[in-house]
Amino acid sequence: MPGHVIIGMQWGDEGKGKTVDYLTERADLVARYAGGNNAGHTVVVNGKKTVLHLIPCGILHPSTSCVIGNGTVIDPGVLLQEIDRLAEAGCEVKGRLHISEAAHVIMPYHRVIDAAQDRLRGKNRVGTTGRGIGPVYADKAARTGIRFGDLLDRETFEDKLRFALDHANLMLTKVYGEQPMDYAALRDEYLGHADRLRAHAADTVELIHAALAAGKRVIFEGAQGALLDLDHGTYPYVTSSTTMSGGVFGGAGVGPGQIQGVIGILKAYMTRVGEGPMPTELKDATGERLREIGQEYGATTGRPRRCGWLDLVPLRRVIKLCGVSHIVMTKLDVLTGFDPLPLCIGYELDGQKLDRFPSRISQLERVKPVYEDLPGWKDDLSRCRSWDDLPAAARSYVRRVEGLLGASISVVSIGPDRDQTLVRRDPFGG
Repeated sequence: MPGHVIIGMQWGDEGKGKTVDYLTERADLVARYAGGNNAGHTVVVNGKKTVLHLIPCGILHPSTSCVIGNGTVIDPGVLLQEIDRLAEAGCEVKGRLHISEAAHVIMPYHRVIDAAQDRLRGKNRVGTTGRGIGPVYADKAARTGIRFGDLLDRETFEDKLRFALDHANLMLTKVYGEQPMDYAALRDEYLGHADRLRAHAADTVELIHAALAAGKRVIFEGAQGALLDLDHGTYPYVTSSTTMSGGVFGGAGVGPGQIQGVIGILKAYMTRVGEGPMPTELKDATGERLREIGQEYGATTGRPRRCGWLDLVPLRRVIKLCGVSHIVMTKLDVLTGFDPLPLCIGYELDGQKLDRFPSRISQLERVKPVYEDLPGWKDDLSRCRSWDDLPAAARSYVRRVEGLLGASISVVSIGPDRDQTLVRRDPFGG
């Protein structure tokens, strides 16, 4: 049984957590393949909210195994906090959570450098989460990083930490004007983390391939959104990893033949956290209303999200780049009471029509959205339990988006809880 990749199609915060949790009912293994604890995935089951940053959302299903793949970056302290919170809630991860020994580890100096770098950018700041993600991926690319497997061998870890910290302290003191960090304190802290996490270490590539070979269904969980991709996103206002579906190949260690489909998640409107252009952003009372109704505040940082109307131009690009086979539309219920509902179907750039998503940020900052107005609805959607229960205008909105994107919107979410999910077509189908 080939695997399925789940990605966000916008700037993150699309509802991947709920979708992974919902689809895990039919999966045996869930593997996270990119990003770090800069991602926050929120799952609501029977009114109880769980926020996860590193552990795959499939963990809430007691019979499902979960993998943190080599493409992720791990803050061990944050991971242990998540494990402890899950245990307090009655969710045991022992024997079900497996961590790639090849995943890179976030150190405290990565967090300090991250915040300092963004501060020094001034007006060109990216608006990072300050979790150390960029610096740890930079160390990975520079081949000076520390991997999870290194923590498990004291001598190896001590040598690598000594070398890495010498360089980091030079950066902290000479470039950023920060205090140096103490080698012994970091060593002892991280060896303590290693003792607690040792039982979760695994060759996750072999584990994933064994599951696939046994005919088990595997879900590969992405992080952030496709428009934050390091190569194809709104650079430099992006994350530091590959957020496209193709990231699964290196980030989890599978080949194209193991992937049957890509399920893309999009919100019924647009949101963005941090800096960078957002053509349909609403900087008015309507944008505030969308934020409050949708509770658009970051699960990781609590920052208010910028809100705007649904923009189909970048979504068409994402479908091409990621090979999206099915779409899940989330938060359709948030649009209740807005009438009309503007839908961005194209751009104008310097007076000329533009129907593609520009790769140059200087052009994207100047585009003006071209809207098509659709009728709204006033009915409460939260109690709908089938597609046919939705008001006609809501169904028309979904169908129009589907038609303009040329991809099947197979699932519609009308609330945060697991059971507030309407299935039109099987997202695991062809």
